[in-house]
Amino acid sequence: MEEPVTAEQLRARGNALFQAGDHAAALAAYTEALSLSEAPSERAVLHRNRAACYLKLEDYTKAEADASKAIAADGRDVKALFRRSQALQQLGRMDQAVSDLQRCLSLEPRNKAFQEALRALGSSMHEKMKAMSCTDSKVEQMFQILLDLEEKDADKKQKAAQNLIVLAREEAGAEKIFQSDGVRLLMQLLDTAKADLMLAALRTLVGLCSGHRSRTAAILAELGAPRLAAVLGVEHEQVSLAACNLLHVMFDSLKEGLQKDFRGKEDAVVLDSSKDLKLLIKHLLELLVLDGASAHGRDNALNLLIKVVPRKSPKETNNSLSLWVIDQGLKKILEVGSTVCGSSGSLPVTENSRMSTSVLLSKLYEDLKCDAERENFHRLCEDYVRSWFEGHELPGKLRAIQTVSCLLQGPSDAGNRVLELEGIMDSVLSLCASVCEAHQLVAVEALIHAADKAKRASFITANGVNLLKEIYKHSERDSIRIRALVGLCKLGSAGGTDFSMKQFAEGSTMKLAKQCRKWLCNEAIDAGTRRWAVEGLAYLTFDADVKEEFVEDKAAMQAMFQLAKSEDRSVLYAVASTLVNCTNSYDHEEPDPQMLELAKYAKQHIPEQHPKDKPEFVKRRVRKLLTAGVVSALACMVKSENPALTSSCRELISRVFLALVEEAEDRGGVVAQGGGKALIPLSLEGTEVGQTKAAQALAKITITSNPEMAFPGERIYEVVRPLVSLLHLQRTGLENFEGLMALTNLAGISERLRQKILKERAVPMIEGYMFEEHELIRLAATECMCNMAMSKEVQEMFLAEGSDRLKLMVLYSGEEDEKLRRAASGTLAMLTTLHPPICKRIPQVTVHWLEILQALLLSASAELQHRGAVVVMNMMAAAREVAEQLIASEMLEILSVLAKDKDKPRVAQAAQESLAHAVAYGLIKPNPGLA
Repeated sequence: MEEPVTAEQLRARGNALFQAGDHAAALAAYTEALSLSEAPSERAVLHRNRAACYLKLEDYTKAEADASKAIAADGRDVKALFRRSQALQQLGRMDQAVSDLQRCLSLEPRNKAFQEALRALGSSMHEKMKAMSCTDSKVEQMFQILLDLEEKDADKKQKAAQNLIVLAREEAGAEKIFQSDGVRLLMQLLDTAKADLMLAALRTLVGLCSGHRSRTAAILAELGAPRLAAVLGVEHEQVSLAACNLLHVMFDSLKEGLQKDFRGKEDAVVLDSSKDLKLLIKHLLELLVLDGASAHGRDNALNLLIKVVPRKSPKETNNSLSLWVIDQGLKKILEVGSTVCGSSGSLPVTENSRMSTSVLLSKLYEDLKCDAERENFHRLCEDYVRSWFEGHELPGKLRAIQTVSCLLQGPSDAGNRVLELEGIMDSVLSLCASVCEAHQLVAVEALIHAADKAKRASFITANGVNLLKEIYKHSERDSIRIRALVGLCKLGSAGGTDFSMKQFAEGSTMKLAKQCRKWLCNEAIDAGTRRWAVEGLAYLTFDADVKEEFVEDKAAMQAMFQLAKSEDRSVLYAVASTLVNCTNSYDHEEPDPQMLELAKYAKQHIPEQHPKDKPEFVKRRVRKLLTAGVVSALACMVKSENPALTSSCRELISRVFLALVEEAEDRGGVVAQGGGKALIPLSLEGTEVGQTKAAQALAKITITSNPEMAFPGERIYEVVRPLVSLLHLQRTGLENFEGLMALTNLAGISERLRQKILKERAVPMIEGYMFEEHELIRLAATECMCNMAMSKEVQEMFLAEGSDRLKLMVLYSGEEDEKLRRAASGTLAMLTTLHPPICKRIPQVTVHWLEILQALLLSASAELQHRGAVVVMNMMAAAREVAEQLIASEMLEILSVLAKDKDKPRVAQAAQESLAHAVAYGLIKPNPGLA
């Protein structure tokens, strides 16, 4: 019987076949080897080899994909980078090809092949742009190919479309298309109703509009807002998404004007874009209630309104756009939120539509600045609910109750106001007993959302548990029972993590959690219903016993992770909440012992921690979540651009990530599964707390991992800003310390990274922490400055007039703390080596300079001796007058002894060179016995 072939044998066979020129057979061998190989490093090599085969076989899309997989495993893999650049070049993505080649050269600067390839590609791009931008005929030729109905060559059309998109990304190319009657021709492409041509037109228009206000206004005038809104509402998802992207770019250009170098010229052309903005928004609002619009087109319109209408920052004073939308379109927005799926005449919606509507309503409400504006919002909502509730029989009552649910999930103040309207709560309660499942679902969901805001709904506080228990026990429908269970969970979790505040009888919480897990794992139940099981767990996992049972149930964890990756994004917050509870990553302060004693004396309630919420239990739960695949689920959640990924949801995810990287040994696994990549956007957008938690997680990873491996390619530069944010004064000492440690690692990698740190204005903050009382923070800041001192700009700072930077570094070199002395003397050694003028300044900054240098040379630490010897050597070489001061002291005797020390060759070498400089200056006579 033959022995099974191994992955290594298959790879060797593939290599031989490739050398022989049989690229198809080599590809097959590498593919088979991949199916047998599990080691990431081996798989990366196989992907790289397959990329070479695909290049030979001229399948450039697959070549790029395989090379990218190899690069994801090792960002310094020059072969994979070079192969991807070749594939990208053939695919017409020249800018990305150049980026990969530049990366290759940064890794191997003397590689002639890379130099030649970059030169050739640059020349090729120049010629291409010249040919395409110098004559109108090229643009016309591309449009002719695309608009020729007789043209059957799909590749030719695809290449023309790609060339058009690439050309539009460059300002010269975009202007050439615009001036060559391009907008009319792009409009013809849109009118073909063919998806591929519509996508090409929309993506080209993105290039034309990006950062150019006058061109955007002209394009909007020619295409017309109705046409753009109609394209957004088409059934084809990719086309609708591309139209959404175009409209977002147009909004940004109209709102912000130019972000490029020709601002002055453009501002003179277009002074006021508010009419254009309102025109676009008006058509988006009309699309929401248009019968012919697709469900995902409606979602895209909601997402756009969320992004472009409310103010991005409270610092902006003008909220007129939100006020205009509320007056002109609140009713239309509520039409989507009130839609009852399955009822006659209902608008087509997705499982995400109502959540998106709630988020939009919440954003609009939060954007209001005074009581009068809020009162107007309440009045409009109440009028809308009454209009459905009164005189429309049962269908109208259902729409009214659905609106209440939507408002309770969004601006809950408005939800509570309409909940208290006469007859609403009575209708909710009566419909809970309906024999029609659809009607009962609407009512029970409203009751659940009202239970969440139970402070205003006193009836639910008093009677909700019994009502929901009856529904839970007696309903024959799982879809109803699961929702009733969630309501019970919400009412039963009022004590939060306080072990002594139990709402239910002993064991009831565990039974509810068990039923939630059972429903969660039941794939026979639709995903929309199973989502409610996660909602229940989000409340029940306040209980540590429930947390422990949940992490032991691998099937339940993985079922939850699968839901988190599904199309239904409304589950995101519940998943994130459950994980925050399991990892104990919520804020919890230790109570003051004196206050505890006072509370006991006054017989007040004292919160108690569950025994299973102690650190050792939390650590074990984190490990189980990691093993179950929590990181890939979180990474997938972060990729979502859905409104369900709110700022508060992002904060919860950041908290979980910080808990996952608490232990150094877990960080590599978190990075390997996409955690590092996911943390970057979390650290740049969201609540201040969420951004800080994500930045701290990035710092922990950067401290203990190789940053170039953890954040390959350009990603490493994106990490700098979050890390610098940890240095702000309002951050905790631990956050300051970890930020400094992480920046120290980055500053030691390359000049480009040091320049990025400088650009983020981190140096003054680093310098400030060098005066910190806490010795570890002071040390970390000094070490960071040591690495930053490799940069020319930082070196110049040490010579600035009136600055005490150099004085501080000299004095720290004489401190008792050996680690601080090592960091400071290392900085001096580097500064005096790289910037000789500093050598002359050292004697001027403090009278203690000589004794500090002597103490370094006499230190018991060989490392400190070497750093001191290098500083003295550089000072001796810099100027005769400095050398005279050194030689006139006891330094000559110390150097003479050290120069003969054979046990410390590096120190002896530096001492010998110092003495040689003294001889050269004629300060001492040569010693023939000196080695």
